[in-house]
Amino acid sequence: MAKDKVSTEWGELLFDEADMQERLPKPTYRELMQVIKGGKPLDLDIANEVAHAMKEWALEKGATHFTHWFQPLTGITSEKHDSFLTPNGDGTILMAFSGKELVQGEPDASSFPSGGLRATFEARGYTVWDPTSPAFIKDEVLCIPTAFISYTGEALDKKTPLLRSQVALETQAKRVLALFGREPHRVITTIGLEQEYFLIKETDYAARPDLILTGRTLFGCAPCKGQELEEHYFGAIRPTVNEFMKELDDELWKLGIPAKTKHNEVAPCQHELAPIFEEGAVAVDDNLLTMEKMKLLASHHGLVCLQHEKPFEYVNGSGKHNNWSISADGRNLLEPGEHPEDNLQFLVFLACLIAAVDEHADLLRMSVASAGNDHRLGANEAPPAIVSVFLGDALSPVVEALIKKESIEATEAEVMDLGVPQLPAVLRDNTDRNRTSPFAFTGNKFEFRMCGSQQNVSDPNVVLNTAVAEQCDRFVNYVAERSAEPFLTVAMRFVRHTFRDHQRIIFNGNGYSNEWQEEAARRGLSNLRTTPDALPALMAAENITLFEKYGVLNEAELHARYVAKAEQYGNLINIEANCMVNMARRLYVPAISSYAGDVATAVAAKAELGISSISEKALVARLTTGIDNVWRLANELEAVATNANSKSNPSEQDALCRDEVIPAMEALRAEVDALEPIVGDKWWPVPTYNSILYYV
Repeated sequence: MAKDKVSTEWGELLFDEADMQERLPKPTYRELMQVIKGGKPLDLDIANEVAHAMKEWALEKGATHFTHWFQPLTGITSEKHDSFLTPNGDGTILMAFSGKELVQGEPDASSFPSGGLRATFEARGYTVWDPTSPAFIKDEVLCIPTAFISYTGEALDKKTPLLRSQVALETQAKRVLALFGREPHRVITTIGLEQEYFLIKETDYAARPDLILTGRTLFGCAPCKGQELEEHYFGAIRPTVNEFMKELDDELWKLGIPAKTKHNEVAPCQHELAPIFEEGAVAVDDNLLTMEKMKLLASHHGLVCLQHEKPFEYVNGSGKHNNWSISADGRNLLEPGEHPEDNLQFLVFLACLIAAVDEHADLLRMSVASAGNDHRLGANEAPPAIVSVFLGDALSPVVEALIKKESIEATEAEVMDLGVPQLPAVLRDNTDRNRTSPFAFTGNKFEFRMCGSQQNVSDPNVVLNTAVAEQCDRFVNYVAERSAEPFLTVAMRFVRHTFRDHQRIIFNGNGYSNEWQEEAARRGLSNLRTTPDALPALMAAENITLFEKYGVLNEAELHARYVAKAEQYGNLINIEANCMVNMARRLYVPAISSYAGDVATAVAAKAELGISSISEKALVARLTTGIDNVWRLANELEAVATNANSKSNPSEQDALCRDEVIPAMEALRAEVDALEPIVGDKWWPVPTYNSILYYV
């Protein structure tokens, strides 16, 4: 029976386990699996055999180069291509690839953000093969996922701490499971990343300097129609967009990326792609590759893919929902079962997770902080900046009864009668979805909804993994200190006390409401509204202790990340301010002046004929005042931006950006946007929201 197209092409550009098994000698394959799945150190002889097999496979697929594919602190991916070509000395060539080249590369590290770990003149850095993430072919280049470290061994990337945090969580979770009589071979995190994005026409993009330079529109008044009718959400997909989505699916499936769901999102031109869950670091790698493919393939269809968190005002922005769970040898540890009140192991892990979120809410908020995400959090499209946990109708009564030492009544699943005999019976989930919650339980996983659409989600997963590892460690120590008592008694007491002590973080209501902000303040929950508010958590003494204790990041690496994040925030705001000043002076003022001049000419012509022009005169007066205001506000923005950019201390620069530059940007935008509806369309220098969001 012939295979279908998807089955035939699935993973054809991925050097996966099946390829390894087919191409490697059996002893080598077994040794490599011990490295990948058992944590055994890699032997160079094994690396040489893997490199040869990988090269032969890549050559058969048309590859001519290889690269170490890594994730510097920029938040995106980087690569340097080297050919397999090696001259023989007799006029011929050999296509070669050694184990040493596979295992270690040496890119110039001087121009990547290091947060002060490396001086700019110290260029040496190393990329180190991550065998747990499969190699793949992209644009006829063999891409080898790697970690990226400095000459002295500090992590200069996003992947290294993620891998360390996975080790920390696995170590502590195995200790917990051992108390329940289980000795799993592997404990892993599983992650599903829902990616939101916008698609607009290339011609509109090319005519907007703000989109080109910053990824978002810095000006633009409200469109005549926004998302009020909500007809775009799950609506019929435009043919051009559908063709893009088809090509994207095909390309992702060839890379072994399990793209599953695609649909229109709430805002006009907004869409979403969701894959099937994958192992933690692999899911992050695949998401970064997906984002890259989205941008590349959109151009094949005359489109541009926007991944900024807030490319347009007045309609929803884009997030990336991080669905997180933990699994032991394929068994989901966050699966409550039919009777969670009787599932003590589940309750222990649930208690550890709730305590982790409560104790390190500041770190979770920090992990998603960015200039782009500040535009989303707290709006009616994303969770508030206040971190809380939603448990839903099934788990909340269990937790409350445990806290009060009351008997627990399980919530039975309910069959819904739809009133139409022909329709099948529907079993209602015990847990509804709460889109206003930053951290929501959704059946057998937690959905962290605060992540920004363009961010590398290694950061929040590093925090989550490490914080849960700490609580697992605490549980094991708690039991050890009470070894004279029965384990079940001690474990249940731990669960009950943990729920009681961290009850403040549990909230099942409307996170958008003003009442919740007031209630959260009474509970002592932090509300870190902006990136400059959130970043200092990275350098809090207790957080440094946390990361160092579990071998995830040391103080120097944490400080480097703080500096890199702070510098990136200030740099992005400075770029936006410069772009706004440039557009105001070179696009908007000339366009508005031209229109005002034409209207004034018409007024003068009518006056010669003795015709009154009251409305036109008022319009000219408003346009003239507007031009003066735009020019003045652009000068004021330039001044405060120059002052902020002159500060060498990143935290001081960021504070000025938050307190002075952004308000000045908002004031300039407000004036330009107020003029847009009264300037003739053919004079307006850039495409408006009406045309960008509603192309056909």
